[in-house]
Amino acid sequence: MNILLVEDEKSLGEAIIGYLTESGYHCEWASSFTAANEKTWAYEYDCVVVDITLPDGNGLDVIERLKSIKSKSGIIIISAKNALEDRIKGLDIGADDYITKPFDLAELNARIRALIRRRSFDAQNEIVFNEITVNPYDRSVTVNEQALTLTKKEFDLLVFFIANQNRVVTKESIAEHLWGDNMDMADSFDFIYSHLKNLRKKIQEKGGEDYVQTVYGVGYKFTKK
Repeated sequence: MNILLVEDEKSLGEAIIGYLTESGYHCEWASSFTAANEKTWAYEYDCVVVDITLPDGNGLDVIERLKSIKSKSGIIIISAKNALEDRIKGLDIGADDYITKPFDLAELNARIRALIRRRSFDAQNEIVFNEITVNPYDRSVTVNEQALTLTKKEFDLLVFFIANQNRVVTKESIAEHLWGDNMDMADSFDFIYSHLKNLRKKIQEKGGEDYVQTVYGVGYKFTKK
């Protein structure tokens, strides 16, 4: 899942990004109001974690802008203990949750997981697609009730496909989902084909169907046959 952190405090930002990355998220970081606007204009995130106080603006304005463009991103406010009025306003204009500083990174992670489950998969603890069952909480997958061992990117690719089932997804959108800010480091989209090939092979080895259709010149479509 793609997370955008909007936080200007360097040490806190590094700690959050490091922890969430280790927890399996694709994280991007905007340390200013301007950077946050640029990123939310260009990309869609599963969750935006936004500090209210920024050096060149207000995190509440970031939230209002997300709502104005009808973004589907979940929003969690992080704020100081004395910012009650701002938290209330943030919830009123569309934020989903808030957490006060200082906070435990494990709690932030739990709130992000809960928010993503609610918004993306209707609060289901498991995502079922025919014979494939995915548990986002512990990042486990079974096919025909057999455990499937996937790499981090294979897991992320499978969830991305299921979340966008019956839609054509471009190679560029897959690259952004898997690599985030680092997608420009890839010389080509060959890495997508490699992860996709391995994912399809592993599913079929457990007796699963191959639901991936290639849309030549565009990307792929994940659909029931």
